[in-house]
Amino acid sequence: MVAALYDIHGNLPALEAVLADVSAAGIDRIVVGGDVLPGPMPCEALDRLRALDVPATFITGNGEVAVLAERAGRDSGVPAPHRSSIQWVASQISDDDVRWIAAWPKTARIGDRLFCHATPRSEHEIFVRTTDEARLIPIFEAAGAPVVVCGHTHMQFDRTVGRVRVVNAGSVGMPFGEPGAYWLLLDRQRVELKRTTYDLPSAADRIRATAYPAASTFAERNVLNPPSEAAILETYARAELT
Repeated sequence: MVAALYDIHGNLPALEAVLADVSAAGIDRIVVGGDVLPGPMPCEALDRLRALDVPATFITGNGEVAVLAERAGRDSGVPAPHRSSIQWVASQISDDDVRWIAAWPKTARIGDRLFCHATPRSEHEIFVRTTDEARLIPIFEAAGAPVVVCGHTHMQFDRTVGRVRVVNAGSVGMPFGEPGAYWLLLDRQRVELKRTTYDLPSAADRIRATAYPAASTFAERNVLNPPSEAAILETYARAELT
């Protein structure tokens, strides 16, 4: 069995809770699908993932791309209101972390399943469960896999695009919709959307205690009271496949 963990965003308490459920499920491999960074506990999250006791496959997300660009002194492309958070994370991670993250591929295949961050051709593109299928068919059928697992938009779904089953694992650390930590369980016969509950007030306190520039906002809006799926779908409708 494979567990797919996406969009952790430095939320160590959520990651710890999910890994406890993963261990109880008897997982054989973990796929970390990008955007471990940025977030309030970046080094702690990376260290916890380095210490996994099962084989793990890592792919890169747009968050890692932005942090590494900032670390290298390049334009991260992040809007000004959020750039201080990217800069802080870039200043926290080590040179060893940078080398490790820089080696993560854009996609990975396990059996007949393709794992990507956003779409098979980009770690940035936005699409959701309501995106017009006709626009998605050329992207996903070109991937050459019957099942594609993605993340990036922080909302789970399981839909068919042409002949391809496309599954969004949701977000471990920054979900939209009901609070919790979302992930995916896959075996040869099934794909199961999972949600782990954890102590949200305690997690918010731990996050607020960090030096992360947006710690209080992250604790409130990404742990305790995430925005609704409806609100995010409306926002994403203006940015689909861009």
